[in-house]
Amino acid sequence: MEFQLQQLAENKFAFLNEQDGERLAEITWQQNGQVMVMDHTYVSDKLRGQGVAKQLLDQAASYARDKGYKMEAVCSYVVAAFEKSDAYNDVKQ
Repeated sequence: MEFQLQQLAENKFAFLNEQDGERLAEITWQQNGQVMVMDHTYVSDKLRGQGVAKQLLDQAASYARDKGYKMEAVCSYVVAAFEKSDAYNDVKQ
């Protein structure tokens, strides 16, 4: 699945997927210096159970690695994913 990086406000960003004007998936964060404060993950009922939330988090983690950023987990999905997997240890704040 393809996700587009979008700036939503001055320090607010998202990776998202929209089809026919409908937002089907997104992960959002506040950019606080070198820290991405991960605050929201959404997946439409149409896509649930297909690993889309993990794909969103993986995309955000790759972005963090490319930019040299750390990620602070605030969103419950990101908190749980960070606790369950060591794959994000290099970007965890």
